[in-house]
Amino acid sequence: MNVSVIGTGYVGLVTGASFAFLGHRVCCYDVDLAKIEALQKSIIPFYEPYLEILVDEQVKKKQLFFSCSLDEFFAQSDIVFIAVGTPTDPQSGAVDMTYLKKAALEIGKNMQPHRYYVVVNKSTVPVGTHQLVEELIKESLQVSGTKDVAFAVASNPEFLREGNAIEDVFYPDRIVVGTYCPKALALLEELYRPLIEQSFTLPSFCPQRPQNLGRVPFVKVHPLSSELIKYASNAFLATKITFINEIANLCDLFGANIDEVSLGMGLDQRIGPSFLKAGLGWGGSCFGKDLKGLIHDGKKMGYAAELLQKSLQNNYSQRSRAIYKLQQALKTLRGRRIGLLGLAFKAQTDDLRDAPALDLIEKLMESDCTVKVFDPVAMENLKRLRPQWPLVYAIDEYDLAEGCDGLILVTEWKRFHGVDWQKIHSLMKNPLLIDGRNFLDRQRLEAFGFVYSGIGR
Repeated sequence: MNVSVIGTGYVGLVTGASFAFLGHRVCCYDVDLAKIEALQKSIIPFYEPYLEILVDEQVKKKQLFFSCSLDEFFAQSDIVFIAVGTPTDPQSGAVDMTYLKKAALEIGKNMQPHRYYVVVNKSTVPVGTHQLVEELIKESLQVSGTKDVAFAVASNPEFLREGNAIEDVFYPDRIVVGTYCPKALALLEELYRPLIEQSFTLPSFCPQRPQNLGRVPFVKVHPLSSELIKYASNAFLATKITFINEIANLCDLFGANIDEVSLGMGLDQRIGPSFLKAGLGWGGSCFGKDLKGLIHDGKKMGYAAELLQKSLQNNYSQRSRAIYKLQQALKTLRGRRIGLLGLAFKAQTDDLRDAPALDLIEKLMESDCTVKVFDPVAMENLKRLRPQWPLVYAIDEYDLAEGCDGLILVTEWKRFHGVDWQKIHSLMKNPLLIDGRNFLDRQRLEAFGFVYSGIGR
């Protein structure tokens, strides 16, 4: 099939490269000329394992193309994915639909007569957006005077984890599609058939298929349900993390160990072990945005989603636990030198959107600390994002540790396991380590002479 993808952000680029690998001809569109020119050279605008190689291979095979304008390829497309940004208004929590509306109008403007198109919402959008997209396309067709165009709109939410996107797109838990149109449903089922049947083999450099993965469920639902499934999934996962962090804080008070508590809870099949890892709370582009959007839309309908509101509030207060633990050990933070091990909101990404590190840095600077930072991939992003911050950017973990009164592990990069912790101990002014992800071996660190403090340990 010919597939068009509107938007070359995280979701759009992963989606386009993946369908190209599966044998479809794909063109990804974006209004940012500089980004398109870079992508044509296989230069990826963000860090995601395996993606750059996958894109480069498909570009060279002429399966994957990039363009700034909806050209002839778009006109011949069978399926069009909308994968544009839907940011949140920081004050109200409402979802900003500006880019999505523009995309829908452009799609209608460029549709050709005597063709059938399936337009698919891949962006995370409020419930009912499929109807909005359909009306905007009809409006655009009417303005342009184009007749004899048949199209259907479907909702097909993504469930990609940053840092694991290639694994998630090729080995999904489920594929969810919501549409009223049987023809559109059949086309999308055919598009996804290799993923449903797992009838492909990824290159050796990519993650390999899990042994227990069989046929992937193709979940056919009402469009409204499809749109809500995405929000509900993220709201549940965010709340599960917030819950275990609350239990971890109680462990600190009672003297229990959250690792043991999580283990005992996770063996209950009704609960499961996933997302029971305590720490400084979640971040990233999805959980906070989706919770705020769901809360906002509930309020518009006269419903206060109090559990979701509390989950959101508690997540942000959880970030202060590291500061509290520093103050317990050092008493005053004024004039102290504190290092942050990791900046990205999670490992395997350079994404700083809603990252706990940003809140920690602000609070430390408010306490008149000198703040040193190190992250394997995210430091350039921080320099661009907060050029005014007077931070000390370290070249590696050892440079970070030198002269510090305390370290906070913020991101669980695997490389932090393998550093010479005895050397780091010798470089620090005060060997205090706050393990904000319960990631490191407490006994080993304490044997080196560290004062160790985890979350609920």
